[in-house]
Amino acid sequence: MSIEPSYSDFKPLLAQSVGYGVVVGVGFFFAAIMLILTTLQRKFFKFSPASSEEFTSASRSVKPGLVCCGIVSAWTWSATLLQSSTAAYTFGISGPWWYGVGGTIQVAMFGMVASKVKQNANGAHTFLEIVKARFGTSAHILFTFYGFLCILLVCGSLLLGGSATVNALTGMNVTAACFLLPIGIAVYVIFGGLRATFICDWSHTIILFIIIYIFTFRAYGTSPAIGSISKLYDLLEQASINTPVVGNQGGSYLTMKSNQGLVFGAVTILSGFTGVVCDQGYWQRAIASHPESTTKAYMLGGISWFAVPWAFASCLGLSARALLTNASPVPPNFPTYPSPLSPSQTSAGLAAPAAAAVLMGKGGAITVLLVVFMAVTSAASAELIGVSSLFSYDIYRTYFRPNATGDEIVRVSHYFICFWAVWMGCWATILNAAHIDLGWLYYVQGSILSPAVIPIGLTVSWSKLTKAGIFCGAIGGACLGMLAWMIGCWKIYGQINITNLAQPYSALCSSLTGLFFSGILTVGVSLLNPADYDFSGTRAISTLEDSNESNISGDCTPDRVSDAESQKENKGTSEKESSLTQPVSDTKEVGLDEDQETRVRSLKMVFRKALIYSSILTLIVVILVPLPMFFSHYVFSKKFYTFWTACSIIWAFASGTFCIVLPLWESRNEIGTILGSTYKSIRKRGSL
Repeated sequence: MSIEPSYSDFKPLLAQSVGYGVVVGVGFFFAAIMLILTTLQRKFFKFSPASSEEFTSASRSVKPGLVCCGIVSAWTWSATLLQSSTAAYTFGISGPWWYGVGGTIQVAMFGMVASKVKQNANGAHTFLEIVKARFGTSAHILFTFYGFLCILLVCGSLLLGGSATVNALTGMNVTAACFLLPIGIAVYVIFGGLRATFICDWSHTIILFIIIYIFTFRAYGTSPAIGSISKLYDLLEQASINTPVVGNQGGSYLTMKSNQGLVFGAVTILSGFTGVVCDQGYWQRAIASHPESTTKAYMLGGISWFAVPWAFASCLGLSARALLTNASPVPPNFPTYPSPLSPSQTSAGLAAPAAAAVLMGKGGAITVLLVVFMAVTSAASAELIGVSSLFSYDIYRTYFRPNATGDEIVRVSHYFICFWAVWMGCWATILNAAHIDLGWLYYVQGSILSPAVIPIGLTVSWSKLTKAGIFCGAIGGACLGMLAWMIGCWKIYGQINITNLAQPYSALCSSLTGLFFSGILTVGVSLLNPADYDFSGTRAISTLEDSNESNISGDCTPDRVSDAESQKENKGTSEKESSLTQPVSDTKEVGLDEDQETRVRSLKMVFRKALIYSSILTLIVVILVPLPMFFSHYVFSKKFYTFWTACSIIWAFASGTFCIVLPLWESRNEIGTILGSTYKSIRKRGSL
């Protein structure tokens, strides 16, 4: 007769005031920093966030290092840190690896899509504009639904994960956290636009990697509870005896032969495709980057991001499992000691906070609170600028004010960011009241969004795609995916309810069916009567010219140029310069001149390189590394586990160095210009 385990409350280590201080104080501190930087940019640099092109697409001039850093930061959701650690706590070493795979290959593959965006729709602001230009209003409405649905799911994941962590560590009210977290983010997004989110991403990435290094050194080096890789290995071996993992070789946490881990990996890969392709935030970064460096940025971003879940979760997730029975005479003990984490605590992502509390006490609690807060704010800023672009360009300008000026677009974006920041809090509160948590949304995301992935990706890249194909794929795939979801849940778990719908096998049935049949229907129906689209319509999508920029005040510095001039500089010869005095329509027919043809050929070469690179990366991380260890049923020896851990640490150090240093090096001239102009301005005022 089995004995049901008893569970304990997660004991907060910090006062509620600390939670409010981090959520409100740190949030507004970063908002203040971003306001200062935005003011300097507006005064001393040629790009002003008052321009709609600068606000929504950073004037399409962001360099690959900063785009790479932005990808790492924006893709580091609260789920990246919390759910990956939960996977390590639950399945063992396979969890962090599969979570990393589930985000890295999609970002790398999106580099191919990004090159097609620059080749076939360089003037677009959103992926929905491309859909509208190619397939018309009905398709635009369909994918607008998917675009907003994706952002809803992402925002829910961010706030539920962040608020659960703040509540567990400080006792702060969950509803208060849900409403207060977006406020400071909205402030700097409104004032700084997309470029401010890139700058904030860079600062957040610095903090993220520093905290990963702190936990790594503490767990593997100085912690009395662990203190070495060898000791952690011994503790995990004991944990395998005390609480063996069902489906793992010998019940061990030290093996890639994990049936649950493999299913988790499949769900993560499918969910990752939806989180990248359907999310305007990633398209926004592709649009914002310099054309020739877009794919490079996504390649580097994918490799760099892999280190975050692998290193962080391998450290804290496995430490949580190893320290579960920690009862040191010197506090702190495990927060739920002598009980394990309850299923609801595990699903809420509390494995990492628990390990941090044991390893570093209150310092660890503050540190993990800060890094989760950074993850929420960085990813949420990308979602705010993305959703404001969808609303201002694809709803307001498309259906209400076709001749809207750049001034109006910026103003409407500001209003909608304010609205969405409040709605995010309402939405997360509704989900929390319905007992839906981070783990539930993580598994369900792929089930809901996977039918849209292939139609959206092919819209910008396949000339034979037809309108009938995308409708059959998106709608037919959704219907079949929902059917597989319900049947799979019923057959595998016995009944259909909210809990069982988010179980791994239910999610896998739905996500795989939706993606697979969506692809078959999209391609198959299109090939029945293939189109021969030349992308002239999408290439003719034009950027907005702001009326306010033609009347720049005379006290601006000579470095400031008008929006039209900066567009001309950044677009190069991608489209002909239009009149400064006439409104710009949604599209205009242009031919390809010799320079444009050269540029298109160059981008086709970039696409082929991205295809080769992403294929090789996928082969290595999905097949060559994990599957031989899975099928051989290999359980790590202490030496091999030491090597495995050392690889994760080295990768984290290399990625952190790259993400921190490269943006500074690439922007050294601009930084020097701003600092020099600021110094001269201060000296000039001091001499008066």
